Amino acid sequence: MLPIALLPIAGLLLGVGASFTNAAMLESYNLLGLMGPGTVLYSIFTLLSSVGTVIFDNLPLLFAMGVALGMAENEKATATLSAAIAFFVMHKTVNALLAISGKLEPGVMPEGTIANVVGIESLQMGVFGGILVGLGVAWLNNRFYKIRLPNIISFFGGTRFVPIISTVVYLLVGVLMFFVWPYIQNGIYALGDLVLRSGLAGTLIYGFIERILIPFGLHHVFYLPFWQTGVGGSALIDGVMVYGAQNIFFAELASPNTVQFSVEACRFMSGKFPLMIFGLPGAALAMYTCAEPSKKKIVGGLLLSAALTSMLTGITEPLEFTFLFVAPALYVIHSVFAGLAYMLMHALGVGVGMTFSGGLIDLTLFGILQGNDKTNWIMIPLVGIIYFIVYFLLFRFMIRKRNYLTPGRDPDVGEVKLYTRADYNAKKNEKTGDADAHALSKQILEGLGGKENVTTLDCCATRLRVSVKDPALVSDSVLKSSGASGVIKKGSGIQVVYGPQVSVIKSELEEYMDSL
Repeated sequence: MLPIALLPIAGLLLGVGASFTNAAMLESYNLLGLMGPGTVLYSIFTLLSSVGTVIFDNLPLLFAMGVALGMAENEKATATLSAAIAFFVMHKTVNALLAISGKLEPGVMPEGTIANVVGIESLQMGVFGGILVGLGVAWLNNRFYKIRLPNIISFFGGTRFVPIISTVVYLLVGVLMFFVWPYIQNGIYALGDLVLRSGLAGTLIYGFIERILIPFGLHHVFYLPFWQTGVGGSALIDGVMVYGAQNIFFAELASPNTVQFSVEACRFMSGKFPLMIFGLPGAALAMYTCAEPSKKKIVGGLLLSAALTSMLTGITEPLEFTFLFVAPALYVIHSVFAGLAYMLMHALGVGVGMTFSGGLIDLTLFGILQGNDKTNWIMIPLVGIIYFIVYFLLFRFMIRKRNYLTPGRDPDVGEVKLYTRADYNAKKNEKTGDADAHALSKQILEGLGGKENVTTLDCCATRLRVSVKDPALVSDSVLKSSGASGVIKKGSGIQVVYGPQVSVIKSELEEYMDSL
């Protein structure tokens, strides 16, 4: 959840920065004198774009570290460091094998299969590679962080063994990926070729696949060839042959001879606008109306923030991951409607491109300001309004019919007032803050049966997740008196519901336990 939490702000920085430093856009709007290269504004927007870009460019590494951090039961710092090491080792191994086999030479590998990963020329595995590293290293950490080695090499035992074994294992994984990943990648390209040759049906398939791959972090591997290589088509613009859908759009944007933007190129981009600006906010409203009345205030704030993020920047993960895990069927339906959105924009002749997202920023810059004659952008809000209504009605029906536990419907979560029980961030600035935090941690630990009874401690979005030696020592009444709105017991696993502030409670409880 830590890498995912970065995406909205990274998307906002990248979207604003990239839009206002695009030379073709500035020239088209006659803004070069005010905001062109060499001006203060251009420098500011370049900085914003760079900061946003560095987060998106390194998401695979961030996911490797984040997954290892979240999945490690103990010694999380060791697991996180080991994941970073394993990530470098895996990609450097792939890089070495690519060099030895001569596959790094230009033209040997298909376009888009090789990528610069943290400065290493490697196979384009995207976020999938990071997740693969994070899961594996977490398992190695949990298995070996207490290992005892013979006396002569005992210095390398315990936590020191984790990065060592991770290095060895992910050298072998790198070798495996060198042979296996190209087949996976070729499968993705085969799907892309099918889309390109299939007209409106292919556009629908493209939109569905692009959206269904998001939970696996593979959507970038899928759509980038369409945007940046000949897989997405070619066009002769002002005597120059241009390859790739996004490259075609921006070449047309820069050309004074463009009468209408290429719909065939924009078919791989325009479908995002009705989905992100209208459809997902409709789903957010449906989830809000289905929440318990006593919880709507908190749920409303959460969903409103996520909906505005989707509308403005095109960053949809906060909303999509909200219902992905509690209702996978809703995500499949959402992916089908994504495909339909792409197909409708293609059929209606919409020619609106984008920098990276389908939010209001790109719609304004590359649709509205370009004029309806060039883009036919007016069809986006017309279709979008229908999408908003359909998403709202369909999601509300499905949530109520199938009793999906979307935000505000979980029976284990208590009253709304417990979510705002205390502002722990503000406490850090108060003189009595540490004392209050220790008092609360002491009470929670007492409810869990004491330090010796706790074997692992972690948290999700709203709950402490604790493993205990003896569940009988856990006191529901003590935990609820500490502010918990619910206690769920499943064998030795205890879940204590505190609401969105649980990550702070967990950190303070860890610090308190370490001090004992």
